[in-house]
Amino acid sequence: MQIHHSWQGLTPAARGASCAMGNFDGVHLGHRAVIDLARGSAPLGVITFEPHPRQFFAPEAPAFRLMNAEARANRLAKLGVEQLYELPFDARLASFTPEAFAREVLAEGLGISNVVVGADFCFGRGRKGIVADLRELGARFGFDVTVADLVAQGDTPISSTAIRTSLSEGNPRDAAAMLGHWHRIDGEVIHGEKRGRQLGYPTANMSVAGLHLPRLGVYAVLADVLTGPHRGSYIGAASLGVRPMFGENAPNLETFLFDFAGDLYGQHLSIGFVDYLRPEMKFTGLPALIQQMQDDCARARAILTAL
Repeated sequence: MQIHHSWQGLTPAARGASCAMGNFDGVHLGHRAVIDLARGSAPLGVITFEPHPRQFFAPEAPAFRLMNAEARANRLAKLGVEQLYELPFDARLASFTPEAFAREVLAEGLGISNVVVGADFCFGRGRKGIVADLRELGARFGFDVTVADLVAQGDTPISSTAIRTSLSEGNPRDAAAMLGHWHRIDGEVIHGEKRGRQLGYPTANMSVAGLHLPRLGVYAVLADVLTGPHRGSYIGAASLGVRPMFGENAPNLETFLFDFAGDLYGQHLSIGFVDYLRPEMKFTGLPALIQQMQDDCARARAILTAL
């Protein structure tokens, strides 16, 4: 998959795609329906925005994203997307009228052959453009427009908001049913306090900055090492939280990979949340903490080997 960070200066091979367009936070089943409608004779593309427009307009608002750009790109690549256009959402792009966006970005810049959007898609300055406007502009500027129906589970539309709620309540399997995959946090392994190593449970530490956090606590997880000599799939247990045993700390994700030995610093991991095991706890001492970690790992191994 090729990733482009502008609509300008593209090679002929990067133009002319049939594209799904939206923010695609989580790449849930509703998003997949939009992407599937874009599949056809032209290369499959996705048009999205980075940062998320909501981050641009309200940078001080609480973190809400289910995925960072890396995780979204990894998921889209698995769906067969060939061209990913991560358009920089800045003051310039935010100022485009619906007509200017359709003409300068979609037609002249990306040269798309077709674009697929959800039924509730809005675009252009002030979100003034709706799907009816996009159809009219597509006819004027030479690209087809397809509108995807909203996808629901029973009577409830699948949405990033509903997925956030399930994760906040500690129900990753409910979230996975709407996502069509395990909820994942992707990123680089960074240096931490190395307490896990001292306790016999070395962990891979990852930042969760800018993300909506699932319920804090311990999870049974699936781990994919995406780069480096240890690339592959593993199972493990992860702690998401602030580590109350050791004072005030910023939230992070610490994952212990079962039956693994090796250096992961600087490598990129994808951690899939399968089951919530327990909330964070403050123990009376290290022996009690270590015993609980042993119990957590045994329970997580039993859950994951049964998948």
